[in-house]
Amino acid sequence: MGKVKHVSTNTPVEEILNILDEDAGVIIDDFLDSKDLNSIKEDLKPFLNVTNNGQDNFTGFETKRVGGLMARSETCQNLALDPLINIMANSFLGPHCENYQLHFSSAIQIGPGESSQILHRDRGVWGGYIPRKVETQFSTVWAINDFTKENGATQVVPGSHKWDKNREPMPEEIAYVEMKAGSVFIYTGSVLHGGGNNNTNESRLGIFLHYAPSWLRQQENQYLSYPPEVAKDFSPELRSLIGYSKGGYVLGFFTDPNDKEGRFESVSPEKLFGDSKDKYGTLTTPENLVKGSTRK
Repeated sequence: MGKVKHVSTNTPVEEILNILDEDAGVIIDDFLDSKDLNSIKEDLKPFLNVTNNGQDNFTGFETKRVGGLMARSETCQNLALDPLINIMANSFLGPHCENYQLHFSSAIQIGPGESSQILHRDRGVWGGYIPRKVETQFSTVWAINDFTKENGATQVVPGSHKWDKNREPMPEEIAYVEMKAGSVFIYTGSVLHGGGNNNTNESRLGIFLHYAPSWLRQQENQYLSYPPEVAKDFSPELRSLIGYSKGGYVLGFFTDPNDKEGRFESVSPEKLFGDSKDKYGTLTTPENLVKGSTRK
């Protein structure tokens, strides 16, 4: 059977990224304390209680999914902005973008009796249009309770990000992301994985926070999940992460069609909230924009 490597929060970032490059998945043990875990449980309990189960084999007939986590849990905000996670996300995605964004947030609760999900690659949300050599997603799964093979721990195929897309894994190549509550599984959008089957009487809860280059469409529409009247209460850092910022010199500006004073005419989204920061407000020379438009 395949195996997922475990590291600690003290493991050097370079070492973690090397494992990610080799296996496309790694577990960091004991990242969160019991206070964080209890906070997330209490924050999301009202929403999980009223959310219906999935309606097909992929979403799971015994699985609940709750999104919009940045507006529903301050602790989930802290996870999304965690410095170590963002250092790694920036290092991993940086070769393919100038900036990255929060791509997806979801609390996924696999209930008793759930069957295993089909193994898949998350990069499939963009179809097959992006070259395989371009890594498009840095993903995290936070264990809110223990993940075990018996209760639906995520299945993953280490190293499958390097396979031909049509190769199917042998049973002995599939690993289970077994980890204690408070641990986090980091994986790429190119690795085969899927939710496991739950043969226990208890639910398994994980927080899924994924990051992607700012030039890609987000899986979760952040601007409808967090419209300006909601996003105004976020920190500038969180607003920037969910996409209320430009992803390049002229990528992601906005115009207020109701503005008759010219305050918000082709400006960076930060200005809507009174933020002065605009990472791409100036360009050294026009030549830099032209040169940066093509990669070798």
